[in-house]
Amino acid sequence: MSHTEYLDMFIEESQEHIQAINVHLLELEKQPEDETIIGEIFRSAHTMKGMAGTMGYEDLTNVTHALENVLDQMREKTRLADSETMDVLLEAADVAEEIVEDIASGGEGKKDIQAITAKLLGQSTRSGAEEGKTKEITSIGMDWNEYDRTVIAQSVESGMQGYMVQVTLEENAMLKAARAYMVFEALEADGHIIKSVPEASDIEAERFDNEFTAAVVTTAAKEDLVNRVASISEIKTVAAEKIEILDSTDSEERLEKTLSPETKESSSPERKRAETNKTIRVNIDRLDKLMNLFEELVIDRGRLERIAGEIRSSELTETVERMSRTTGSLQEIILHMRMVPVDQVFSRFPKMVRSLSRDLGKRIELEVIGAETELDRSIIDEIGDPLVHLIRNSIDHGIEMPEKRRQNGKPEEGHVELRAYHSGNHVYIEIEDDGGGIDRERVLQKAVENGVIAAEDADTLTDYDVHQFIFSAGFSTVDEVTDLSGRGVGLDVVKNTFEALGGVISVHSEKGKGTRFSIQLPLTLSIIDVMLVDVGEEHYGLPLTSIVETASIKSSSIFYVHKRKMIDFRGNVIPVMFLEDVFEVPVEREWERENYSVVVVHKGEKMAALVVDSFIGQQDVVLKSLGHYLRDIRAISGATILGDGNVALIVDTNALL
Repeated sequence: MSHTEYLDMFIEESQEHIQAINVHLLELEKQPEDETIIGEIFRSAHTMKGMAGTMGYEDLTNVTHALENVLDQMREKTRLADSETMDVLLEAADVAEEIVEDIASGGEGKKDIQAITAKLLGQSTRSGAEEGKTKEITSIGMDWNEYDRTVIAQSVESGMQGYMVQVTLEENAMLKAARAYMVFEALEADGHIIKSVPEASDIEAERFDNEFTAAVVTTAAKEDLVNRVASISEIKTVAAEKIEILDSTDSEERLEKTLSPETKESSSPERKRAETNKTIRVNIDRLDKLMNLFEELVIDRGRLERIAGEIRSSELTETVERMSRTTGSLQEIILHMRMVPVDQVFSRFPKMVRSLSRDLGKRIELEVIGAETELDRSIIDEIGDPLVHLIRNSIDHGIEMPEKRRQNGKPEEGHVELRAYHSGNHVYIEIEDDGGGIDRERVLQKAVENGVIAAEDADTLTDYDVHQFIFSAGFSTVDEVTDLSGRGVGLDVVKNTFEALGGVISVHSEKGKGTRFSIQLPLTLSIIDVMLVDVGEEHYGLPLTSIVETASIKSSSIFYVHKRKMIDFRGNVIPVMFLEDVFEVPVEREWERENYSVVVVHKGEKMAALVVDSFIGQQDVVLKSLGHYLRDIRAISGATILGDGNVALIVDTNALL
């Protein structure tokens, strides 16, 4: 067995446990007497210690072991969950996270942990937990054949002794096969294993519950064997008994041991089996492959629909319709399999807010709502850093100092709310604070100073237009640059990141009352609904999520504002864009058009009318990347293959607006 095959699982589970430790530590800070929370943290730390020990990451093992000791003291009421202790525990979680990140990036998981372990173990009086592992004696039983008996007899004659060693793993033990491997390695240090129950192949394939028995012939003493195995993490109990050959002429001569009443009871068939886990972990690469295969199926479905339409065979049409329904259900299942709760991102923020609040001398409460809301894994992976930036901005620029809040009639403790919710085919994430809000006049002043707008135009801008300036590159209204912000770098990157994901970010603010950033994200990036249109001889797809409506307008309704073509659309003056001009599509016409087909699209509160030649219809399409060579084409997010084999480019309407 090799540990490398478990590395991904180890990293993923370690990250989950660190996340759980952080969340529970923050809960414990609010409820320091809650032993249930202490138990949850202890369980995560203990599991991590076991996994790290099995994988050979000594520093991580030592940190989590020291963390356990402190928690044990807290359970025994010899140490309080005071501010100082919580700081040390959170710091230890940070160190553990850094070690895991190093391992994940290909490192050896090495780190100088003397300082943190000294803090953790400073007052530790905890005795080794491993001692308890040997206190319980459980049942041992094994059948022997003639070959086994011969090997044992010869071993005894050569000065060795045979032992049956029964090992029980903890109920929630991870990497069971790897732990069994470590046990076998420990047993074979001074001898060799002659038999095991279950068989070695079953143990290696993890086809066993939490218990296995090995027969070993060794020169080591029984106590040494037990202690050696007990030192391995996540071993619940170890029992070893000397193998004795009973005198018997019976053909069923057996090797037996004496069982204590307690051990017999514990080994009875009625022993409660661990509850079967109804979930499995699947490598994201496999889901990606499954999605790729399904995408090909969607393309073929489009072809079949086209052929059915051309042939006009009722039997074929009926078959294609049934296939469409089936693939529709399949699509829903596959997309759902890729969904993960946003809590994977949100859970990191409470700790960050706590730390920043202390650094800035502010009192801030972070409320998280809707952490169970699910998003496609590929989107989840991208939104963490932009959200960190927005929350840091709310804390640094938004929430005022306690004195100022008191003067303004607000509670000293600021409130930041992070919420997520589904609506239609989108997920919305909002960050709202009750701070000072965006100073419109200050933003306009900076915009004029930076030459972004002319001074005479400043008064004509709406609040929405003014707030958009904060997403401009290099724009900052802060005079003092801090470690957190003020350099004018960040919000433009945040905006670009969300827009690259097909999302839209908007900001609403009221001076003195607070600011709300609202992010609209698509549920998935792989398969989207589009309106297919023709422009000249080319096909384009416009995402349905961006479309307000389609319409036909008269050429005479177009007028000019500052040399731009505009129309009055339901009381709003919006720009008109000819896609043939935007994408430089060669079009030859013998007559001027009196009417134009337009698709009205929006981005937040902005709208525009895109002029096309004709509408093809609505269709689910698979969004394919254009690759490195064509990635810089403006306002094109990808391409798709249509049922007739032609390629349609997917328009990034956000980039046009």
